Amino acid sequence: MSLQVPGRQTRPPAPGTVTIHPLHGIPEVGVGDDLGVLLRSALHRARLTLVDGDVLAVSSKIISKAQGLREDPQARAEVVLEHATRVVAERRTPGGITRIVEADAGPVMAGAGIDASNTGPDERLLLLPRDPDLAARELYAALLTASAPDPLPQIGIVVTDTAGRPWRAGQTDFALGACSVGVLDDLRGGEDADGRPLAVTSRAVADEIAAAADLVKGKASGVPAVLVRGLTPGTVSNPGAAGARVLVRTGPGDWFALGSVEAVRTALGVPPGTAAAEEVGIPDVAPEEYADRLERAIRLAVHGEGAASVTPVPGGSGELTVQAQDPYVAGRVAARLEVALASEGLTGVHVTRATA
Repeated sequence: MSLQVPGRQTRPPAPGTVTIHPLHGIPEVGVGDDLGVLLRSALHRARLTLVDGDVLAVSSKIISKAQGLREDPQARAEVVLEHATRVVAERRTPGGITRIVEADAGPVMAGAGIDASNTGPDERLLLLPRDPDLAARELYAALLTASAPDPLPQIGIVVTDTAGRPWRAGQTDFALGACSVGVLDDLRGGEDADGRPLAVTSRAVADEIAAAADLVKGKASGVPAVLVRGLTPGTVSNPGAAGARVLVRTGPGDWFALGSVEAVRTALGVPPGTAAAEEVGIPDVAPEEYADRLERAIRLAVHGEGAASVTPVPGGSGELTVQAQDPYVAGRVAARLEVALASEGLTGVHVTRATA
């Protein structure tokens, strides 16, 4: 893959070659700035002329800056919950509580994608656009206006952001929003190189474009946009095509709607992101002492259960006794306690019941 091509670029590269061109010189973006004009100027400085099939990959940060999407950094925890549809998982860290949430913008991300890096001289937090696909369409329209009276070639827009991934270390860029891009390449029903049927493969093309673009944009180079050229014919579609929102799995297709610990706590009436979760105690991201985990499991078990108590059996046997006047309540809390202990990885604790 070629990262830069010198000289004026007016023709697509040879078939099978994808080139990525950084758009240098885009100034610090302020509220109300015309991103269409800024991108056209950057293309001109780079001696690049848009052609059919090109895709502009643009960091969501400059869109958020132009829209004035800022919040007070002192209220970060509250802001995250305000901009979350649901909380998936949460852990206590040295810097406070970190929550993985389904953001209003669509994706499941740490802290709703609210960011304190590359925010410019304004040190307030940057929020994601609430409707990233709409933001991509508006950027397309701004480029259309900035190109007048010349027609705008058939190009696509990918609005990028950064997130971690389950089961994988590190972060990568993904498509937060898109316009005029076929975000999915559904290969189901076709055949692989060996002639075997493809049953589940559907390439997330827009995410691949965003990740490739970040190889050039980076996080510390001050380059918020790149031109991606030479993509497979058909990648660029029409402005009415489905946006990146369709890449987000929700409902029955989301097998991981809650973290494993949060699923247990939710079943016991203590969902993440609530006052009850903080009262019971949020697990720490670092390993914790046995006693801390045990106490948290007990608080979870008795939460909302009225007149019941849990005490260790004297002698240090590790056995716990659930005590209540009503035998039914004692049995119910004992069952809850066994589940709560399992959520903390404390499976060797014996639970007994006693009635007053």
